[in-house]
Amino acid sequence: MEYPRQITVIQATIVIFSSVIGVGVLALPHIVVTMGDTGSPFVTFLGMCIAFIGLAFLTLLGMRFPNDSIVHYSEKLIGKWLASIGSITIISFYAILTALTSREFGEVVITAVLRETPLEVTVIVMLLIASLASRNGITVFTYIHHFYFPFILFPALLIVVLSLKNANILYLQPIFGNTQENMLQGTLTVAALFQGYFIFTLVIPHMRRPERAMIASIFGTLLSGGLYILIVIASLSVFGPEELKVLLWPTLELAKMTSLPGQILERLDAAFLAIWVTAVFTTLLSTYTLTIHLLSKLFRLRDHKMLSFFLLPLVFVLAMLPKNILHMYEVIEIVGRLGLLITVVYPLLLFVIALVRKKRGDVNVKKNKEQTS
Repeated sequence: MEYPRQITVIQATIVIFSSVIGVGVLALPHIVVTMGDTGSPFVTFLGMCIAFIGLAFLTLLGMRFPNDSIVHYSEKLIGKWLASIGSITIISFYAILTALTSREFGEVVITAVLRETPLEVTVIVMLLIASLASRNGITVFTYIHHFYFPFILFPALLIVVLSLKNANILYLQPIFGNTQENMLQGTLTVAALFQGYFIFTLVIPHMRRPERAMIASIFGTLLSGGLYILIVIASLSVFGPEELKVLLWPTLELAKMTSLPGQILERLDAAFLAIWVTAVFTTLLSTYTLTIHLLSKLFRLRDHKMLSFFLLPLVFVLAMLPKNILHMYEVIEIVGRLGLLITVVYPLLLFVIALVRKKRGDVNVKKNKEQTS
């Protein structure tokens, strides 16, 4: 049995972090350098700020309606039919995002590790693992993220720090880049990498103190955004902007060039890939869990478990639609930017409507449940 209000602020922070850090780690330096040149760390910072705006309004809504997810409180704010359209849009977006994440994972695996393995096998295996894990409740889901957190953060920081011995500070100048023409596009692309934070709409109703959810949002964004910025700085300072533009997965190349002191390990790419697979799993788990939970709440189902395997074939078919890896990244870029309308603009509109209509959730409902349980 899953008891209410079990999730702490620290656990909520970890969920945001591990939902954001995922498959995009590999290609991020290439993407931002293509659009921001030497100003790519600044572009990454701006993208983090835009993403936090969406997360902040989502958190404020969760604090205002501490017992409801976005499916329920949107119905109270804009009516059932309009809210249903919004909820279906969110569910569809995260189903597509899950598919694209699994496809990118598959492309990296068959290119860098299992070259003789069919793409379909790697994609379906990761989706099966995510679908099995998504059958748990939100509290157990949080514990899974909590368990994997140190295996993602600390090794990633170690690789970044060790790689800086090969850094050239001149590659980081000028800090605002040589041109600002594509900076806006780069900023929006980086912001799209943070969209896993939307899982927070399911976490807040299970927090012990939902009034402190904003603390988790701030630290979750700083942790994930800070790691992204460090990865970009390390890659840029080691390879330089021109070389980054031709490397598809610079972070993997960075790990290949990094070694542990004392020549314990001459290359860290194998260890990094293990960390990366874990990060992909937690991100995929978040987007898949969000999809099936919101769908079950939309149709007022008693249980979400039946949807975990029901949606699997659809997500797999969506994952196989891009023609090749270049087409896949084009689709990811377009879908990610359009998704900002859902993850940033939609919560903003809902929060403004909540203020205008002076709507607020009943904070006593959950407390009464806890006293009687």
